[in-house]
Amino acid sequence: MTAKRGKAATREKILSAAEDVFSQKGYHDSLMDEIAQISKTSKGALYFHFPSKESLFFALLDRLADALVREVEKEISKNKGAVAKVQAAIEAVLRALSKRRRLAKIVLRQGYGLGPKFEKKRLALFDRFAHLIERHLQEAIEEGSISDLNTRITAYAWLGSLNEIVTRWLYLDDPHPIKEALPTLVPLFLRGIGVEWKKKTL
Repeated sequence: MTAKRGKAATREKILSAAEDVFSQKGYHDSLMDEIAQISKTSKGALYFHFPSKESLFFALLDRLADALVREVEKEISKNKGAVAKVQAAIEAVLRALSKRRRLAKIVLRQGYGLGPKFEKKRLALFDRFAHLIERHLQEAIEEGSISDLNTRITAYAWLGSLNEIVTRWLYLDDPHPIKEALPTLVPLFLRGIGVEWKKKTL
């Protein structure tokens, strides 16, 4: 293994351990020493890759967001036509968060004590998903499937609703939010842009 690949592998081990610790204990009660121990790396290696707990936390948010975006885009690619892709995007975001409860907890419930820095990072992560939905809404307009509308406002309104549903799900420990949310939210969103919901097998 080359030195570069070795460093990348160590970084991934640290991030995986950090996901476990942050999701179980929260940001403020998590200790760098514990993350080093679980990842089986030295404190020197840990601080080489991540000079502070904050930098580690933000790197973890980026890693988890990258994985979630890839998962959502994979689901979208299975569909043809802009409207079908819009529907797939909504459903895939909710499904992905439902399957990755730890990710949702970290993104939506951790780090608020970090203040403006965390809020800026959180908004940047939501921007990625809003732009993804916005892009397919614009495609639907261009192909004539839906009437012209403000795609940006629509995307953020949809994500705001999804955020509220998922946040309540996390606080109430509801094990099956998708079964209740999808049949209500998706038709509501699509009817708002003049499209009927085509129910899929969940």
